[in-house]
Amino acid sequence: MIVCHCAVVSDREIAAAAMAGARTLSQACTSTGAGRDCGACVFSVRRILCESVESEADHGLATTPAEVDREAS
Repeated sequence: MIVCHCAVVSDREIAAAAMAGARTLSQACTSTGAGRDCGACVFSVRRILCESVESEADHGLATTPAEVDREAS
């Protein structure tokens, strides 16, 4: 699903950025190009980032979702 229509960034690209180490909204947007124009997608980007990191944490691969939630704010 396309999350950022301005830069044509998908939810899979946001999840991939999280797998590559993005832990903040800024890091996810910088690595994918999302959120740079109108900014309407940033809440969706943040949600996907948090969900992706939470999934990684469930598998012992990343920080806890609370840490990401605090950093992504």
